[in-house]
Amino acid sequence: MKSKLKLLATGIVALATVSVSASESLARPDTRQYHCAEVQAAVKQARAILMTTGPHTYDRIVSGQGQCGPTQRAFRRYAPTLDNPKCFVGYYCIEDPMAD
Repeated sequence: MKSKLKLLATGIVALATVSVSASESLARPDTRQYHCAEVQAAVKQARAILMTTGPHTYDRIVSGQGQCGPTQRAFRRYAPTLDNPKCFVGYYCIEDPMAD
């Protein structure tokens, strides 16, 4: 099971980083096509990954504060998956209004 998750996570990371021609859109893994644990494993392995989260939404999902900028804070990110409509998938970074 672990090797399957690792292989899937590697595939997701590869898909997210593949460059395509200007006329095509960048392939983003869709959280709705994977189980919650698979998305969590992919985020953990990649540390930061761009994923589709809905019909017209996507987000940069990170594994923790270390993947945010120096003036950003990490906040919990939930997204729909095959087995969980509100799966905790990782974090997203936003500017910290208290940062100088």
